[in-house]
Amino acid sequence: MDIRTNVVSILAAGLAAAATLGAQQYDIVLSNATIVDGSGAARYAGSVAIAGNRIVRVARGPIPTSQARRVIDVRGHVVAPGFIDLHAHLEPLLQMPDAQSAARQGVTLAVGGPDGGGPWPFKPYLDSASRAGLGINVAYLVGHNTIRRTVMGTANRAPTSAELDTMRGMVARAMSEGAFGLSTGLLYVPGTYSNVDEVVELAKVAARGGGIYTSHLRNEGLGLLSGVAEALEIGRRAKIPVVLTHHKAIGQKMWGKSVETLRMVDSARAAGTDVMMDQYPYTASSTGFDVLVPAWALAGGREEFRKRLGDPELRNAIEAGILDLLKNDRGGGDISRVQFASVAWDHSLDGRTLADLVRRGGQEPTPENAVRVVIDVVLKGGASCVFHVMDEGDVRRIMAHPLTMIASDGRLSQPGTGVPHPRNYGTFPRVLGEYVRVQRVLTLEQAVNKMTGMPARRLGLSDRGCIREGCAADITVFDPATVADKGTFEAPHQYPAGIEWVFVEGQAVVAEGAPTAARPGTVLRKR
Repeated sequence: MDIRTNVVSILAAGLAAAATLGAQQYDIVLSNATIVDGSGAARYAGSVAIAGNRIVRVARGPIPTSQARRVIDVRGHVVAPGFIDLHAHLEPLLQMPDAQSAARQGVTLAVGGPDGGGPWPFKPYLDSASRAGLGINVAYLVGHNTIRRTVMGTANRAPTSAELDTMRGMVARAMSEGAFGLSTGLLYVPGTYSNVDEVVELAKVAARGGGIYTSHLRNEGLGLLSGVAEALEIGRRAKIPVVLTHHKAIGQKMWGKSVETLRMVDSARAAGTDVMMDQYPYTASSTGFDVLVPAWALAGGREEFRKRLGDPELRNAIEAGILDLLKNDRGGGDISRVQFASVAWDHSLDGRTLADLVRRGGQEPTPENAVRVVIDVVLKGGASCVFHVMDEGDVRRIMAHPLTMIASDGRLSQPGTGVPHPRNYGTFPRVLGEYVRVQRVLTLEQAVNKMTGMPARRLGLSDRGCIREGCAADITVFDPATVADKGTFEAPHQYPAGIEWVFVEGQAVVAEGAPTAARPGTVLRKR
């Protein structure tokens, strides 16, 4: 070959390479996909192209492989929007920024600060999270309990006008700093000491900032119906979108009452209150052991509780209240239903039950014999517990309701720490495996909509929870034939099956079922 021919060949090869490079418009193409787009519409076959942190093309058919730097064949798998967890306990986020217990179940956005427990000061915490290198996206609610405790401690009274003004100002400040709304935990100290008027005033501030109101009801047991009515009244008076969070019916006497609560939701919706619900797919709840003590007895903290126990009349009232809660509320009428998740002062109790602890003291495991044991546990510092006090029929009925979204109420976790609720690892895969594939409570399209499009709309996010051009490249790819939760109440620290790829902001944080080192997550702030 002479020099002239060689030069021509080199120029031709260079032009061809340049043309090929120019054609590579996409970073990633997911090919041969079954697309469930998050809207509730029927699935279809196609391909999805990602460039940067956006979905830039969705095709009902192939996208030429020459146009992508990387092509991932997801034949036999569903490509869905990344799951949005509307109720997540992100308190360990700065210690577990990879958030694997969320990411590996397909979650790409989790909303923290539920149950009245949002961070404070608000902006400095969000700034810290932004610098942490996150495995998922996060957003936050401002918590009523946090604000009330900051202003009033654990006082069991209404706020003064000055205190209420201070709390209003705190909510307004958090909304201006990016909060997506106000959360309450009216079951818990100190929020339980508030009245409707106080919560309405704070919810009005959140409403003016375009936020939502999420309510842990004041009571989910015998007072369930009044708890629902209160939340609906707050939404009506404050003119704010409402989420009845982790909606359920606690205790055998209330099993089946979801028929009535769902009727109340439908009625309120028809009357103009913008109400929705979220739910986790299990028949057990998880919260602090202190819920087995009447809230009035805990005002002022544990030392005040101890002082009240020294008054015979007050002690009798406290013991009667504990017995009622053991029989009719979180105790479920059977103290073996109370399972310790994490006991800081005696980790040998982790995974054991209140019945085991009563037996350890040489007594029969009855609610009556458990009363003084409950007092002893609270005085020692309490515990985190799982309460097996819900009915499968209510779980199915609430899940099937068109206004119900899926949310975990799970805490970020890592293997080996305590015996937590398995929802921390398996909420979303459990819905897809157990309630779509096995029980057929939902269609696949309905389930994905409840995990993606519906919560995105509730948060006012038009570019999340969707598979269409222009949406954020938050994507979960799963095998509909194998997706399932693996954790149990005895052995909860197990990652789920069938979640093959998870993309956050266009980067894979889970690839072929295994975590990656990518940390592309961001802190979303309400605008």
